[in-house]
Amino acid sequence: MNPASGQVHLVPQYRGGATTALVTGALNLDSYPDLRDGLLKIATESPDGLIADIDGLDIDDAALVTVFSLIAMRIGDWPGIPFTVVTGRPEHRTMFADRLVDRFVPVHEDRETAEHLLSRPPRRRAAQMLARSANSSALARDFVRRVCAEWDVAAFTDDALLIATELVENAIRHTESPPRLRLELRRGILSVAVSDDSPRAAVMLERLGALEPGLGLRMIAQVARVWGCSRSWSGGKTVWAVLTRRAAPRSGHAAGYRVRP
Repeated sequence: MNPASGQVHLVPQYRGGATTALVTGALNLDSYPDLRDGLLKIATESPDGLIADIDGLDIDDAALVTVFSLIAMRIGDWPGIPFTVVTGRPEHRTMFADRLVDRFVPVHEDRETAEHLLSRPPRRRAAQMLARSANSSALARDFVRRVCAEWDVAAFTDDALLIATELVENAIRHTESPPRLRLELRRGILSVAVSDDSPRAAVMLERLGALEPGLGLRMIAQVARVWGCSRSWSGGKTVWAVLTRRAAPRSGHAAGYRVRP
């Protein structure tokens, strides 16, 4: 069990393709960030879907249920998995309907129904553990080229190579753990993610001068539809970028990231 701090507790249960997060406690202004961040952390390790079971959650203010819309939008960007809510409490369902949250997040009365109706679009996934060495970036590029060729997504190759190189080098430069590179393809969208075991948060910084680090990350912001850094439930973090077929970037991140000392 790894409860979030504050008045909301989350317990992930991994089974089959989907993960269920049992949510208990009280949702209020103080615990709102714990619920949001906790579900996003669990989503980073959920293979094909996330179900939030909130039967045991008391909601102090109906307006706070909009947090589930925000979570759904963020999970939709990355890791790009379906997200749904389970509750058998009529007052919960009324709150979701009154705030129109159920237009963005499916709400079901029980887990069995949620699992049965959970949309699982086909996804391809490939992962590579990399040693901390001088040739890690070259190995990462070889991996990206091979996978893009196998998946017949040559249009993504150049941008994916840029992203993988920069994120692997950042992980080696700023952490003590070996980087883990992951590629995923779903609905014509390719994501490139690099995870490490460092608990230190990645911070986005503006690149103020030509000699400042972060040029590669500025390039990532230009080629990616969206990118960011997510903490994982088991610890550490994942830095990720999502590629579409040359869609304009909408993340607004024109900055590099540097790990806070």
